[in-house]
Amino acid sequence: MDGDALSAQAVCVELPPGLTGCVVYLLRRAALFAGRLAPDFSGAADGVGGARDFQLLDALGEPGAAYSQQDLGDRLGINRTTMVTLIDRFEAAGHVTRARNPDDRRSYVLALTEGGRAAVKATAPAVSAADDKLTAGLTVAERDRLDALLAQLLSRPAHAPHRTGALIAQAHHFVRHRVEAALAESVLPARHFGALAVLSDAACSQQQLARRLCISEQAVLQVVDDLERAGRVVRDRDPHDRRRYALRITEPGLLALATARGVVEAAEAGLGTAPGAGGRAELAGLLAALLRAEG
Repeated sequence: MDGDALSAQAVCVELPPGLTGCVVYLLRRAALFAGRLAPDFSGAADGVGGARDFQLLDALGEPGAAYSQQDLGDRLGINRTTMVTLIDRFEAAGHVTRARNPDDRRSYVLALTEGGRAAVKATAPAVSAADDKLTAGLTVAERDRLDALLAQLLSRPAHAPHRTGALIAQAHHFVRHRVEAALAESVLPARHFGALAVLSDAACSQQQLARRLCISEQAVLQVVDDLERAGRVVRDRDPHDRRRYALRITEPGLLALATARGVVEAAEAGLGTAPGAGGRAELAGLLAALLRAEG
């Protein structure tokens, strides 16, 4: 788990055993996977350039949708500045209208136009094809169950049409921010949790750690430096290659990880309306099955 922005270029390896039951980590990996499969809509519909654009217009097209810019940004994990830029572009393309909210004159209510609905219709087949690739490792029943659990986690209507990639991206945003907030009050920052969880399985090189966390080597270097200063990780010479270092978790690191793992599990237990520990375990299992087909 890491708070860095997702990168579709991240190179990932097999799932680390220490994180196979961690929903926030699995959602991050699945969101990266979905990002790599996301179609390019250039030329398919005017003003729609990628998956985020589609998700925004698709959300506005839901029955009864009446989002403000802030509400829609919170749902999709888009910051305020970027949301304003996107809505300006969609308004100029004729896909979205923006009107003052009669209940709050400081905000706008967004609505999808007929042109916006046509853009969603034109790009939806490519999104469905990407979702099919994303869930190729699941049976039809497993995919339906994954969609249902994600929708339940996000408090979405059960009868609403589900797009797996979009649900994963939004669930990752939802869960990550809540877990990070919980960890901010614990002994271990969120960016350190995943690293210690991986190292609790076995010592490994810095490069291997970066690949298991799906983050850049530059990002992992800062994490390892912080952990080493805190006495939670040590750099030992790799017995198989004396030119390299092997990272090893220390006893203080294991103690900090145990505390943080309890915080993460409690935070995940309190998310949305997901059906208790059994539902979270089922969600983790389905995400892991989806990811095992990634290679």
